[in-house]
Amino acid sequence: MLSEAWKLFRERGYGATTISAVAGASGVSAESVYKVFGNKAGVLRALHSRALEGAGPVPAAERSDLLQAREEDPKELISGIGALTAEVAPLVAPVLLLIRQAAATGQADMIALLEETERSRYERMAQVAGILAQRGMLRPGLPPKEAADLMWAYTSPGLFEDLVIKRGWEAARFGEFVARALSVLLP
Repeated sequence: MLSEAWKLFRERGYGATTISAVAGASGVSAESVYKVFGNKAGVLRALHSRALEGAGPVPAAERSDLLQAREEDPKELISGIGALTAEVAPLVAPVLLLIRQAAATGQADMIALLEETERSRYERMAQVAGILAQRGMLRPGLPPKEAADLMWAYTSPGLFEDLVIKRGWEAARFGEFVARALSVLLP
C-alpha cells in the first residue's frame, strides 16, 4: 500500500490523492487502508517512517546510534553522519517536501505532521550534538545547541532539494558536502 500511495502522491499531489485511489492501486479496500493507517495523514506518516529507515538492512537510526557510540574520531563520526545523510536524504526529503506542501494548504493534520517531523529531526541532531559535546568533540566555545542547529540546517530537506533536485547533485556528493561542512564547523 505504501509504495502505491507514494506513486500517487508524487503523480497527483497530496490533496488530489484519495484513500480510495490508494486502495484501488493497492488492490485492497478503502477500509483496509483506514484500518492500517487511520487516514491520509497516517499514510504520509508511515511513508516518512519508512524513508527514515534508509536503504540498508539495519535501520539508519540504529546505525547512527552505533556510529555515535563507537567512533572516537570526530572527523570520522561526522563523515559517517554525511554518509547516512547521503543514504537517507533521497528517501526522506521528498516525503518531507510533500508534507510541507500539504501543510501550506492549511490542513491541521498536515501542519501537525510537519511540526512533528521537524521536531523529531531536530531532537535527533540535538542528541548527536550532545554526544559530541560529552566527548569533547565540539569546537571550543561551540554550544551543543548551536551545533544541533548547524546539523539541522545542513541536513534539511530544503538544502537537499536545492542541491540535489534543483541543481542535479548526486546524493553521495550531497552527503560529502554535509560531512565537509560540518567537519569545519563542529570539531
